[in-house]
Amino acid sequence: MDQITFHHDTVLSDVHMHLSGARHLMTRLNSVGQPVFVSRFKVLVEGHDNIDREKVLDQKEKLNDPQGDTKTSPCQDEEKDGEGNVEPFLDEDGDLDVPHRPRENSVVGGRDLVCPVILKQSSPVIELEECEEEEEDRCSKDVLRIEHTMATTLEDVGKQVWRGALLLADFILSKPELFRGSTVLELGAGTGLTSIIMATTATRVYCTDVGEDLLRLCKRNISLNKHKTEPAGGEVRVKHLDWLQHSLCTDAGVEFSWTEEEVADLYDNTRFIVAADVCYDDDLTDGLFRTLYRLCSSFTHSCTIFISLEKRMNFTLRHMDVTCQAYNHFRRCLSQLQDLSDGRCVFRVEQVPLSFSQFLLYERIEQLELWKLSAALLPLVDVQLDSDLLSS
Repeated sequence: MDQITFHHDTVLSDVHMHLSGARHLMTRLNSVGQPVFVSRFKVLVEGHDNIDREKVLDQKEKLNDPQGDTKTSPCQDEEKDGEGNVEPFLDEDGDLDVPHRPRENSVVGGRDLVCPVILKQSSPVIELEECEEEEEDRCSKDVLRIEHTMATTLEDVGKQVWRGALLLADFILSKPELFRGSTVLELGAGTGLTSIIMATTATRVYCTDVGEDLLRLCKRNISLNKHKTEPAGGEVRVKHLDWLQHSLCTDAGVEFSWTEEEVADLYDNTRFIVAADVCYDDDLTDGLFRTLYRLCSSFTHSCTIFISLEKRMNFTLRHMDVTCQAYNHFRRCLSQLQDLSDGRCVFRVEQVPLSFSQFLLYERIEQLELWKLSAALLPLVDVQLDSDLLSS
């Protein structure tokens, strides 16, 4: 179950590869038959400016080998006594017999019998009543439990947890007063981790993405982490929002559609828009910026946008060099948005220094960036017609 099979067309987040002490165990199959895993993320009560990577590796080694180096092998003992002149141990056939260090917890008479768990494919409507009491006991208030998939195709990368989401979560946790009491919209929410963290300080969070299976996964994660959001009074609503569509889905017969009251609340009260690691495809990046402009120009107030992302270097045959094409396209879109002047709203773009504390355990690499976009509505100018024009 722990072995991951890679294919040429799949990608795997570094978060799942390097999560300290993690054991990726399947919990179920989703509605499309993909294996679903669970990871735990501990939120540090006090953030750290610098998390020492060597200490993290030290902790991982201790988790993997709790006995450490307190015991030595018989060969090492004999080397000490015999000053290194030790004859090798040979079996009856003359082959080298290497002694192994005995385990204190070894079971006499062989291993315990392990019975595999038969996983079932989840139903379209996820029911959590059976495990709610168990989960409340197992989850402390400082631990997030996030269900996700492992290696996926590019179209399903939202089902994984990415470093950009953890960076944005750190920023939210470091500045809770900035978002307190606000209505927030997250675009491309994926597993919902950032929305869950945001709901610890914001009043209402609209957690949006596309794909029924992904939105169900997101809704399940929100239910699993109510111990984080309910004490703060935050509310997370999972909704469908497609960047390539010009309007919100309000069909009552469609799951995760918007009600008229929610649409009105979105346009009247949204103060912040956030997005984490969503710029990896040029067409989707174009759709993201069109959506940002369409929303901000329709709001009745100013709005602040935070976008986190990771610069990913890839070797391309077109350039015969290592490039960051998706990142470069993102920067071009930023410049175009800032230079846009249509008389409706104006955008100011700035990069946020990553000097805020780290509350989640991950590698904050230098390729991670956080951008702030401030959208302000321009005052309406009354155009008065000249009397000469009226008479002509």
